[in-house]
Amino acid sequence: MSPRYRSGSSSAGTVIAMIADVMAVILGLWILMYLLEANPGNELVQFVRDAANVLAGWSRDLFTFDADWARVVFGYGLAAVVYLLVGHAIANRMQRH
Repeated sequence: MSPRYRSGSSSAGTVIAMIADVMAVILGLWILMYLLEANPGNELVQFVRDAANVLAGWSRDLFTFDADWARVVFGYGLAAVVYLLVGHAIANRMQRH
């Protein structure tokens, strides 16, 4: 395979890893904002919450802990970890080929 294709795979892998990182940062930021009781009327807080809700739609209600903070940490945290693991695994696989 020519070096041209390898560099394309490498840059595509880098983009995938960066997207996974951004998704995880948004989820982590929402967890932090929730735990620190950020102002729900603030536009940035609303944006991060809405983005996190979309990203963690599959996991945010997965756990039924009694404490709200535990549901947020584990539900959104699980999504962040999965995006990081899967995104970086795909990126590494693309960079090897």
